Amino acid sequence: MGIGDKGPMGRLLIRGEYGHDIVDDLRPLPGEVVVDKPGKGSFWATGLHRKLVARGVTHLIFCGVTTECCVTTTAREAADRGFECCILTDCTGGFNASYATTSLDMICSYDGLFGFTAPSADLTSQITTVAVPSSPPSTPPERTLDAQNSYSLDIKTLTQKYHQDLISPADVVNMVFDKVEEYETINPHVWIQLRTRAEAVQEAMNLSRLRQNGNPLLPLYGIPFAVKDNFDVAGMPTTAACPAYTYQPGENSFLVTALIAAGAILIGKTNMDQLATGLSGCRSPYGTSASVYGGGAFITGGSSSGSGVAVGAGLVSFSLGTDTAGSGRVPAAYNGIVGMKPTKGTLSARGIVPACRSLDTASIFATSSADARKVWEILDVYDPLDAFAKLPSSLPLPQVNYLGPQKSGFGFAVPPLSALDAAECDPQYLRAFDRAISKLESIGGRLHLLTDSEYAPFRQANDLLYTGSLVNERVSCIGPDFIFSNLDKLHSTTRDLFASVISRPTKPWDIYTDLSIQQTCTRKVQNEVFSPKAKIDVLVVPTTPFHPTIKAMEANPIGLNGKIGEFTHFANVLDLCAVSVNAEFMNQQQDSVSIEKMPFGISFICGSGLDGKMMDIATAFETAVIQAQ
Repeated sequence: MGIGDKGPMGRLLIRGEYGHDIVDDLRPLPGEVVVDKPGKGSFWATGLHRKLVARGVTHLIFCGVTTECCVTTTAREAADRGFECCILTDCTGGFNASYATTSLDMICSYDGLFGFTAPSADLTSQITTVAVPSSPPSTPPERTLDAQNSYSLDIKTLTQKYHQDLISPADVVNMVFDKVEEYETINPHVWIQLRTRAEAVQEAMNLSRLRQNGNPLLPLYGIPFAVKDNFDVAGMPTTAACPAYTYQPGENSFLVTALIAAGAILIGKTNMDQLATGLSGCRSPYGTSASVYGGGAFITGGSSSGSGVAVGAGLVSFSLGTDTAGSGRVPAAYNGIVGMKPTKGTLSARGIVPACRSLDTASIFATSSADARKVWEILDVYDPLDAFAKLPSSLPLPQVNYLGPQKSGFGFAVPPLSALDAAECDPQYLRAFDRAISKLESIGGRLHLLTDSEYAPFRQANDLLYTGSLVNERVSCIGPDFIFSNLDKLHSTTRDLFASVISRPTKPWDIYTDLSIQQTCTRKVQNEVFSPKAKIDVLVVPTTPFHPTIKAMEANPIGLNGKIGEFTHFANVLDLCAVSVNAEFMNQQQDSVSIEKMPFGISFICGSGLDGKMMDIATAFETAVIQAQ
C-alpha cells in the first residue's frame, strides 16, 4: 500500500494536501517563515537558521508534536546553534507519555544546558493584554491627518495606522504624490519617471478591498517605495539614465515582483548616474539633484542618487538602488539615512541593468535599520534563474549569540591612521568618526586598530576596481557595440570614463592576473580580519571621507569620484556585506561659511553572508545614537 491509497483507517494522505499540512487555526500570516521538510529536526538542509538570524531572532518557544521526536530534536539542534530555547510542556504532545516526559526532563537537565521547559501559563502571565480591534473595524474611525496633512512614512508607523484603520493605502498614496509635487519645486530631478496618481491610487484601493474581504495585512501592506531606473517595471521604460539605451521591459524585475506581492506600492523610478557609473549623482542627462541637506549646494551621492533623496526627503518609505562600488551607501551617508548592501549574490539581479555583473548587488535605502531589515527579509530569496546567485547552502551560518551584541560585547576594527590620511578625510569627519568609535565602545564594542599590513588587501581591492583590468567588465555588461556606437551620445563624464577604459593597452592575461589578486585579497581578509581567531565581528569605516559640493564635483568629476569611494570600493571586490548608518548631524565649514545639520555616516562591514550579524551591531549603534539625542 502506498501514499494516497485507501487503507483500513481511510486514505493515506499525501504530504502537503489538505488535512496533511498546516491546520487551519495555525495558518501562517503573510511574511512568516514556514519550513516544510521530512525528518526529525527543522534546521538541517533548510534555510531556517539564516531566516531567524536575518530577523534578529535569538530566543525560540516550542509548541507542537511530537514531544519525544520532532520537538526535542529541533530544540537540541537549535541550542547547538546558539539559540535560547523553551518548550511549552502543555503545548506539545507525543505518542508515548513516558518517553515524552523523559525527553522534556533531558532538555532542562543540567541547569538548562539544552534549554528550558515551562507551562504556557508562565508565558501568558508575562504578556500584556491589548484590545484587538476587528480587522477592519465594523465602524471605522474618522480618518484624520495632522496639522501638516502628513505623517511619518516609516514602515512601523504606517503599519500601526493601517491596523487601527486610521488611514488607508489610498490616503498614503495621495499624500506621497502631494509631497513629490511639492518637493520638485525645491529639489528637482529626483525622478526619471513617475506612475500616474490615478494608477497608484487604484492599486491602493485594490489592496484595501483585499483587507475588507478578511485577508490579513501583507508584510508591506500599503508601503510606498521607489526604484532606481535600472530596475525593470512592466509598463515603464528602463532608461538607466541613458536615453540611447532605453528599452521596454515585458515584466517586472524579480525584486519589484516580490515587493508588490508583499503589498508595497511603487511610486516611480528615480534618477541615477548614467549606466550606474559614478558615486556623485552628477552624471545624468535628466538633471542633477542635490542632497537633502546643505541648501542645495552638496552632491546627493550616486549612482543611486534619486533613490537616496526620495527616502531622505520623506517622499517614500524605502527605495531600491544598486551597489557595485558604493552606490547603495554613499547616497545614504549624504542624505542622513540607512543604506544596506547585502552580500552579493543573495538578492536576485534578474531584471536589473548590470554595471559590473560579477560585482553588482541590489541595495536598500530606508530611514532606519529596522525598515531596511524588514525590506531585506522580503527580498532575501534564492533565485535559481539568476546565474550569479549564491546557493543558500554556500553561505555561512554564524553561531547565534542570544545575549545580543551589547550584553556579550563585539569586536570592531577600524582602518589604520595611514588609510584615513590617504583618503584626505575632512578634519570634522575625523572628529565625528572618533565620537562614533567612543559610542561603539560604550555599547560593548572592543576596538581593534588594523595595521597597515592587515589593511593592505582593502587598498589593493580598491585599486583593482578602477585602475586595474576589472573595469573592462563594465564595457562587457553594457555591450561594447553599444558603447562604440553611442559614445558621443553619453553624458560627458560617462563618455570620458568609457573612452579611457577602451583606450587602455590592457593585455588579455592582465585580467587573469587581477582576478588572482582579487581572490588572494578576499581570502586574506577572510583569514586575517573576519576569522574567529581575530575576534573581529565587523569593520567600521567612515562611509565617505568628505562631502563635496556640486560645484566642486563638476570641476573634477573623475578625481573626486574616486576619492569619495575610498571606503566603499572594496566591499564587493572582497565579497563583503555592508550598511551605512547616520552617526550624527554636524556643522560643516564650506568656503568659510558654516553649514548647519550636515549628516555624517559610518559603515559597518562584515564577512560574506553575515548580513544578520552586521545588522544586529548596526542596530545597536543606531539605537544608542537615538537615545543620546
